[in-house]
Amino acid sequence: MKLPPLKALPVFEAVARLNSFSLAADELAVSQSAVSHQIKQLETYLGERLFWRSGRTLSLTDQGRQYLDAVSSALLQIERASEQLVGHEEARLRLSVFSSFAVRWLVPRLPELQRLHPQLDLALEMSSANPVLSDRVADCFITVGRGSSAYSYELLYVERLFPVCSQDYWQRVRRELGRAGTDGEEAPLTPEDVAQFPLLSTHSIFEKPAGDWEVWYRSVERDIPVGARIQHFSHMLLALEAARFHQGIALTNDYMLSTRKDSEDFVRLPCHPVMTGDEFYFAWKTSRRKERGIQLLRRWLVSQAIEGGLRGEAD
Repeated sequence: MKLPPLKALPVFEAVARLNSFSLAADELAVSQSAVSHQIKQLETYLGERLFWRSGRTLSLTDQGRQYLDAVSSALLQIERASEQLVGHEEARLRLSVFSSFAVRWLVPRLPELQRLHPQLDLALEMSSANPVLSDRVADCFITVGRGSSAYSYELLYVERLFPVCSQDYWQRVRRELGRAGTDGEEAPLTPEDVAQFPLLSTHSIFEKPAGDWEVWYRSVERDIPVGARIQHFSHMLLALEAARFHQGIALTNDYMLSTRKDSEDFVRLPCHPVMTGDEFYFAWKTSRRKERGIQLLRRWLVSQAIEGGLRGEAD
């Protein structure tokens, strides 16, 4: 078996992760010259440059990025295997998750995860866009779609949007539509009814102004009525907070209203929903499928998605 200089591999991983020779030296408690020596030895062995150096700027070459993915994964697997043999039950995992999904769905449930699996040490890495699937970013991911054949996926949620407003605003809607005195089940609102009130729009869903409401109206073969008042927000969290403070009607999804407080603060209007086409998955590298921490987290996330109504039934 022909192996590279093994002492150089953790040094290479640290330099690439920290993007600094000096920071890597501090983390590893060695001199900067020792770090430089190990990197040079590894580059000599491989016959490839791993870093571009220009003054104080340091960046990975294409070969360096490719090598880092393999080295990071291998070092993590060695660490996990060693922990199992020496009896360390604690599993440390970095989970990359969308900010809105984390804030509105995952974080409120973390105490239950800690109660059931105290050995699981979970660190959340927030992302505003679909993350690059790589061990350098996180150990596992909540992502939209299935973007890499090197990863395995577990479906958590198929997204749908539906109109909501605050409890107080709902009373205003009913008054202005002449429904304040009605009893029993509410009759459905028409798209024209909804357009009489400010429409709070989230740009990031379809990456275009009023794209969410345009899709909602188009699903019933309508256009947004001329003269409709539209207020624009970059993210759903902002639009939903505006709705909470009685500023109009927002389109939101199931996981944004998954806590008891949210279900009490908001009213889901008697209107049709629309599917966005986005599917949310828990993703992990297939080569790490036997790691106990990843499988504990996978099973817990699926059970929570089923209990919370994101998924209809277990596999």
